[in-house]
Amino acid sequence: MKRQRELQALGIVALAVIGLALLLKGVSANPSGTVSGVVYLSDGRAAEGAWVRVQTTENLTYAAPDGSFTLTGLTEGLTVTITAWYPGYKVGWATIAPPAENVAITVRPYDTRDNTAYAWNTSYPDPANPTLGCGHCMLPSFDEWQHTAHAASGTNPRFFSLYNGTDITGTAVISPGYKLDFPGTAGNCAACHAPGAAYDAPFTTDMNALTGVNREGVFCEFCHKVGAVYLNPATGRPYENAPGVFSMRLYRPYPGDQIFFGSLDDVTRRVSYLPLEKKSEFCAPCHQFSFWGTPIYESFREWQESPYPAQGVECQTCHMPPGTSPTFCLPEKGGLARDPARMASHLDLGVKDTAFMQSTVAMTLTAQAITNTVQVSVTLTNVAAGHHVPTDFPGRHMILVVAATAGQGQALPLQSGPTVPDWGGAQAGLPGKAFAKVLRDVQTGESPVVSYWKQTLIVSDNRIPALGSDTSVYDFAVPAGGGEVTVTARLLFRRAFQFLAEAKGWEIEDIIMETDTVTISLRLPYKIYLPVLMKSYVSSV
Repeated sequence: MKRQRELQALGIVALAVIGLALLLKGVSANPSGTVSGVVYLSDGRAAEGAWVRVQTTENLTYAAPDGSFTLTGLTEGLTVTITAWYPGYKVGWATIAPPAENVAITVRPYDTRDNTAYAWNTSYPDPANPTLGCGHCMLPSFDEWQHTAHAASGTNPRFFSLYNGTDITGTAVISPGYKLDFPGTAGNCAACHAPGAAYDAPFTTDMNALTGVNREGVFCEFCHKVGAVYLNPATGRPYENAPGVFSMRLYRPYPGDQIFFGSLDDVTRRVSYLPLEKKSEFCAPCHQFSFWGTPIYESFREWQESPYPAQGVECQTCHMPPGTSPTFCLPEKGGLARDPARMASHLDLGVKDTAFMQSTVAMTLTAQAITNTVQVSVTLTNVAAGHHVPTDFPGRHMILVVAATAGQGQALPLQSGPTVPDWGGAQAGLPGKAFAKVLRDVQTGESPVVSYWKQTLIVSDNRIPALGSDTSVYDFAVPAGGGEVTVTARLLFRRAFQFLAEAKGWEIEDIIMETDTVTISLRLPYKIYLPVLMKSYVSSV
């Protein structure tokens, strides 16, 4: 937070400097200036449809069929940079003081070849070489990224305990484990967890052999070298069994050249704008794939089939929301102030963020006395997740626990209603429900399992889809003496089955997603109670 405040202050200073420059120049604040010109491709043809913008502003137009453009509303005498972007080309620009005519901007194509000998740059600042490492300049983006699951995908000890079949320390053999089932092979885990290494060797990249920048997981430069993804035109999704790098196209430059793809169309330093970076399809390769024909990671399909695409809500909308800093590069390193709403953060919000998780589900709890029972109804609604809750890793699940107690705290027996399944850990057998995609090992019949690298089948899947709801009803026996009955409902999110976490030595706390309590008074001496709706509460999100 301190770093964010510093960056915000730098942005304010940058804006103040612009204002001071206007005063010192004696420039009129009257926005009557106009700039017109033509955007050309490097071969001399007109760049029809090129995006032409006053850099860092919302003043945008598009080049006519002959490449011509006109930008208005500029301040006469105030020097500005006019940028131009065209698909397949790096951003071109011209610096000019309006009014100005016949401004010529040429855009040059980036190399569409891929250099397999390219040496990746580290994301971390290198004290010995200030020209290397994104963290020297790209703040706050680097600060946000380095604490994410993406940054840890090449070092996460829980992942490695599943990959190797060990406990969290890596010293004891504890099933399940990919290497236990397929010794001597590398698997395709690196296709998503270490894409920089796996792109050229997707089936032979052993996660235990990662070195250097590849231990940085999904690192900065890798994502900004992805220029396209391969999708099945029939489904709009990656082809089955083509996870991660199998569905990506990189553009690694040759010596003397450089290219980065970004989500802004007006950055003039070796950059091309890539609209794909702001689309869910960019995330699809690592969040939509099957093993042995069984769909495992499906958050992209779940989003695709939800109401959100029609509303313009992408994966990035929630997981990379706009930041608060007006710059993505330090001002002293050439960073320019922009509207923060134009720049995505690199927070990669997910299960590591409790508040983010709690915002996804709402609970409605009601209780009423009917004859000799206290009837409880709990409705859970997926109000904010763009996919099912929970999603992706099949060990994730939610547990709803419902309880009714009499005046002195004695538990009322459940007469009818669901109970938590036996794999629910400490909550097994209690009144409530569990929400999960449950897999069964085809060879052993064991269920539930997370070893999807073996052949598995889906036993059940009752996860809550985007904007969907689940209602469950519970009947508890009334206490003999009447009086007050307190009903509680609590929804937990658990990142892995408790038996698995304990065996592996994973210390992962449950996330309390929602909780609520209602109290009803039973009217005695009557033995038949009139239905009384005591409370209906919808948790705020």
